[in-house]
Amino acid sequence: MIDFAFIFTNVLLGAGLAMDAFSVSLANGLGDHCMKRRRMLLIAATFALFQAIMPLIGWICIRTVAEQFHAFHNLIPWIALFLLLFIGGKMLIEGIRECRAGSPDCTCCKGTPARLGIGALLVQGIATSIDALSVGFTIAEYGIIEALLAALIIATVTFVICLAGVLLGKKFGAGLSGRATILGGSILIVIGIEIFIKGLLV
Repeated sequence: MIDFAFIFTNVLLGAGLAMDAFSVSLANGLGDHCMKRRRMLLIAATFALFQAIMPLIGWICIRTVAEQFHAFHNLIPWIALFLLLFIGGKMLIEGIRECRAGSPDCTCCKGTPARLGIGALLVQGIATSIDALSVGFTIAEYGIIEALLAALIIATVTFVICLAGVLLGKKFGAGLSGRATILGGSILIVIGIEIFIKGLLV
């Protein structure tokens, strides 16, 4: 049944699921302090899309191939760890190279900050949302309309939170330049480890 409690529950669920995506969005903003509005919206929309799709995939799996999905669930922490270590390590190396090249004082007029490619953004979207597959267990009793509405609420909450993350990262990244890319990469690595440990403890 769709009522205030349903909406409130899924807003809280969306906020909880969006925390990793928020941190990655913050890192992306730190890494590109000259980011245009269109790219900021793209980043937030990508995370929102994946956070909506993953619970729906989980919901479908629970209603069809629950046993196989449960076996795959054990691999989720490993996948997230690998993806975020890869992207975070890449950012870390780029940031170190940038600082060694003597560009820690660059600004939008003097230097070119690292830009996040579409491929890397998609990897981030998967890595930060793959644990949302588990939400399929939570919404298993929902009908198709309720499941779609829950996914929409989660996506909306994620979009707002991630856009705020990018804006904050961009604001503070302007004064850090190359060091911001190092910080952003470090954040991704820490998030990957955090997701991994949390997944093993669940």
